[in-house]
Amino acid sequence: MPKTLLFSFLFPLSFAGFSVNGANFKYESETLKIQKLAKGIYLHKSYLETESWGKVGCNGMVYMNGKEAIVFDTPTNDKASEELISWIENKKKKNIKYVIVTHFHEDCLGGLKAFNDREIESLCHFKTMWKLMSENSPTLPKVSFQKDSWTLTVGNEQVILSFFGEGHTTDNIVAYIPSTRALFGGCLIKSVEASKGYLGDANVASWSQTVEKIKKEWPELEVVVPGHGKSGGMELLDYTIELFKEN
Repeated sequence: MPKTLLFSFLFPLSFAGFSVNGANFKYESETLKIQKLAKGIYLHKSYLETESWGKVGCNGMVYMNGKEAIVFDTPTNDKASEELISWIENKKKKNIKYVIVTHFHEDCLGGLKAFNDREIESLCHFKTMWKLMSENSPTLPKVSFQKDSWTLTVGNEQVILSFFGEGHTTDNIVAYIPSTRALFGGCLIKSVEASKGYLGDANVASWSQTVEKIKKEWPELEVVVPGHGKSGGMELLDYTIELFKEN
């Protein structure tokens, strides 16, 4: 299977990412859209050309605090990553402290080289690094962390990276920002009404339990961003749990 198919397909472009109707985009081009979701929280959306599904929208997230920013998952290619970096640094006047890769599929790190070339610290879980190295990926994050929970500081606020278990992939992590009650769930979390998507690297039997652990750990979630499709709140976790629960 081509590498471009190795991520969670949701639905055709008309349903991928946020609806453009009424969306308050802070930046918009043919390759990248940026939308503010809450104070300091932005969704970045780029596109991946696939053989079976055509042009598919892929979400990442940006958190800004003080003079610093952190990016969760890169845009799908270096051009879109350059646009995002330029917007953060030149428009928002923030220093990008970290970029986080939440799992090994291309929709998470297709534009990683642009960040590495700027010497922005790129991080992933050790399971992600192992998968990328085993596939001889030409571009790797600079740092991998061994623990299942890792806390970073952006500005004067904490960002928590956590591996709760397998689901979409064996290495999928999520990121939580306590001060904003925001979760970047990546492809582990489905948007409401999404299909199960690509399951070629999934652990379907564990998926619901993994998301249940997240819900139990952070029951106060207010903003939840999935890897594809529309963001929301705790209802995305509930939907994902039910979608993969054994009947």
